[in-house]
Amino acid sequence: MEKKDLRIVFFGTPDFAVESLRRLVEGGYNIVGVVTMPDKPAGRGHHMYQSDVKRYALAQGLPLLQPVKLKDEAFVEALRSLQADLQIVIAFRMLPEVVWAMPRLGTFNLHASLLPKYRGAAPINWAVMNGDTETGVTTFFLKHEIDTGDIIEQRKIPIARTDNVEIVHDKLMHLGAQMVIDTVDSIIDGTVKTTPQAQMLTAGQQPTPAPKIFKDTCRIDWNRTAEALYNHVRGLSPYPAAWTEIVDATGKAHSTKVFATGQPQAKPEGELPGTVTSDGRHLWVACADGRLEITQLQVAGKKRMPADAFLRGFKIEDAHCD
Repeated sequence: MEKKDLRIVFFGTPDFAVESLRRLVEGGYNIVGVVTMPDKPAGRGHHMYQSDVKRYALAQGLPLLQPVKLKDEAFVEALRSLQADLQIVIAFRMLPEVVWAMPRLGTFNLHASLLPKYRGAAPINWAVMNGDTETGVTTFFLKHEIDTGDIIEQRKIPIARTDNVEIVHDKLMHLGAQMVIDTVDSIIDGTVKTTPQAQMLTAGQQPTPAPKIFKDTCRIDWNRTAEALYNHVRGLSPYPAAWTEIVDATGKAHSTKVFATGQPQAKPEGELPGTVTSDGRHLWVACADGRLEITQLQVAGKKRMPADAFLRGFKIEDAHCD
């Protein structure tokens, strides 16, 4: 089979998926349809937000479907009418069996982790937050349980100690896009091989979860170690961002996003977690076993700024972090 003869339907929503779709389109693969999320209101002006995948699909003149419900009869019939041989899913919703089982060659997913490690919605965040030094991408065929299908291929990259989640995201986006192309090619030429995830777990080992990130997940607990909080901050930067409350001398709490810190340091003996200190240019907060220098932050209602700019407009005396 030639790639121009393989009918592909692509499912995706954010920019992470666009890079793979772009490579497929520019590579001459036959994309007969694109499925993405419905438009949704954004901002105070009730502007309707279009997904990154939708904007790219429209620019390329690709047929587009935006179902509200994936089991909706009209959507299922519209999808079936595209007569896909293969479906590719990247950063989309969980598909019902009536959808993923439709193509004769199956449906495969690109996942931003080395499965079975970090199954779930936020694999890149959790890999960085947990201080991992390596991650990667996986292609696998879909089955009933989310992120559990047989693995087609994996590729690894190192996570540098100074990488935040945005840097790792972009590395994986490009690495994954190439692997999507290679996976499609192996399906076309009939050389694709798969490995059950259970075979990749040693005796007694369990898959690692990567649950969705919520606001409470992002809150900084200054009773944790400096190393843990250093990873916590970079694993959430720049989005959705770790946050804390800086309580000033009057007792007013200022909700503050923290985008970057220096490396963990020793702290003065007896300094309690959450204690804020400054020399007028640098801003430190004590943790359980050390302290972190906050270098980039954003107080609610203000712009993101370096710590020295923040200190010029904020009285830090007797402040602490909760």
